[in-house]
Amino acid sequence: MGAGESADDFAAIENSQWYQKFMKQCPSGQLTLHEFKKILGLYDMNPQANMYIERVFQVFDMNQDGFIDFLEFIAAINLVIRGKIEQKLKWYFKLYDADGNGCIDKKELVSIFTAIQAINGHADMSAEEFTNIIFQKIDVNNDGELTLEEFITGVERDEDLMDLITKNFDLSNVLKVIQNGRRHSI
Repeated sequence: MGAGESADDFAAIENSQWYQKFMKQCPSGQLTLHEFKKILGLYDMNPQANMYIERVFQVFDMNQDGFIDFLEFIAAINLVIRGKIEQKLKWYFKLYDADGNGCIDKKELVSIFTAIQAINGHADMSAEEFTNIIFQKIDVNNDGELTLEEFITGVERDEDLMDLITKNFDLSNVLKVIQNGRRHSI
């Protein structure tokens, strides 16, 4: 920032740039699921990968109207770029809790992790291994479900688990695609 510029001035300029990019990609101002996939260059995905992208879209679509508008878009960007770890963990939890019942079970976590592997095309471990590690470390009452509190507390207490989750579910690559324009290859 130069002399005389405040953090608010900088944020306004940055938001203006994001707005221009958003409107260039989505002139209607209402991003549909189809446009979201198109921007990210995600075509002809397997069912698991498709489910994950749909779930990310649903979580970004905060008012559940079937569109991501600019305010929802900028909120998602701010979460990914500037969000505190607890905010990100809450977002991850919401993403994993596919049925919205307030708990993550093993089936949901395996499904999401399988979908992410399908998109990323690589894996250091299987979805089942990943899920078992998560549940062994943080399902304190061994009921086969993770509450939001168990999830956040467990991940915050275990640095290795934090690294594992943030590495495997990082959305900064999605932002890079949006920032740099449409992706030409997967």
